[in-house]
Amino acid sequence: MIISLHGLDEPHLARLAARLAPALRDGGTLYLRGDLGAGKTTFARALLQALGVDARIKSPTYSLVESYRVGTLDIHHLDLYRIADAGELEWLGLPDLAGVSTLLLVEWAERGLGALPPADLRLELRHAGAARDLFAEARSACGEALLAGWKGEVDLL
Repeated sequence: MIISLHGLDEPHLARLAARLAPALRDGGTLYLRGDLGAGKTTFARALLQALGVDARIKSPTYSLVESYRVGTLDIHHLDLYRIADAGELEWLGLPDLAGVSTLLLVEWAERGLGALPPADLRLELRHAGAARDLFAEARSACGEALLAGWKGEVDLL
């Protein structure tokens, strides 16, 4: 299943992220793709806020990973822009980050392929003038369920 949305401004992108949040309360792996400035971090920040992260949400561009805990959900937001090779991720202990109630949000996931768990859901953001286009694709059975639930929410906007 694929969802395509066009001409999104930043507030609309944030509302979409907030509508996806309830479906991710049990965890999963979400890849965020797109060029610089396409809105990956904006989407991730809105999603984290909607999940209940009340701490300051920093971009993990320099730290590579920022971790949060909301109730029983462990959330790890990764930004792999500065990674040249997936082998560099070994020291992050990615297998230790994955768990039953874990959400992985990964920006620039294509730079860590082979070292990352496979995506349940892949979101791609593209520049469309002053707006953004968003393409969401399920990549697993879990992703199909996430996307089906989110589609109902998206249709309400």
